[in-house]
Amino acid sequence: MRLFFPVYILLAVTSSAAMASSSIDQRLKEEEKLKELSFSIIPHKPNYLLPFTYNEMIKDYDVYQGAYSEGEQRSIEMKFQVSFKIPLFAIDRVPLFNDPIAFYFGYTQTSFWQAYSTDNSSPFRESNYEPEFFAVWQSDKKLSDNWDFKFATASFTHQSNGQTGDLSRSWNRIEGNFIFENNNLAITATPWYRIPESSNEDDNADLLDYYGHGKLAAIYTLGNNTFTLTSRNNLESDFSKGSVSLDWSFPVGSHVRGYVQVFSGYGNSLIEYNEYTNTIGLGISLTDWL
Repeated sequence: MRLFFPVYILLAVTSSAAMASSSIDQRLKEEEKLKELSFSIIPHKPNYLLPFTYNEMIKDYDVYQGAYSEGEQRSIEMKFQVSFKIPLFAIDRVPLFNDPIAFYFGYTQTSFWQAYSTDNSSPFRESNYEPEFFAVWQSDKKLSDNWDFKFATASFTHQSNGQTGDLSRSWNRIEGNFIFENNNLAITATPWYRIPESSNEDDNADLLDYYGHGKLAAIYTLGNNTFTLTSRNNLESDFSKGSVSLDWSFPVGSHVRGYVQVFSGYGNSLIEYNEYTNTIGLGISLTDWL
């Protein structure tokens, strides 16, 4: 069953009581403490390990025909993501905005490991590498009685899977990110512009047909639980080539959190950018969005 849920489902969910200090403010304070350390490395996007991830369509992907023998690809694999950022420099006050702007280098790697395949050497089926340079404009402007504009980012991002030949996938983009908060509900809007490539160098010329020109996400904290709903290219493609994902993290110990990730649609990874699938993963999270 194809599940395309627009992000406005979660927009209707609001908190009945204001938090003394918002989740975004707490995250920013923690990052400021880390930035005071020499050679500081700060969590960026979520860091997680999903030892059990079920992908119903791996064996049917056309791109793998001939690359693997029959029976080698397993529907259950291991997925993990490592993401960090390094502060480069900051400007305390920019005349145009009268707000601080900080510059970072970021790196995110998402890997899909066929750890349970006994027919070969348990290869990494796919890894997506995403280095980026970005600036963060911290604003914290009040838009209304309920909504605050917290900050915005602008980045140059490269993403590729490090493969060659028919398995190669890559793209470069200019990306923005705008974060709004209403008590314990945060909304992020992330538009992007793909930097054009020559036709003989483009491994995935129709990538924007499936990834669209941006995504929307809603992050909702309820007690110690964090729910993240992300919608990509659904409205733009009239719900025909988009994707939706739902992540839930919850406390299980003092240093790790339980993590559940559900994905439905196109673009689960770069190699799957034009392949439809449903996946569910179970594991732990070391850091979340908030």
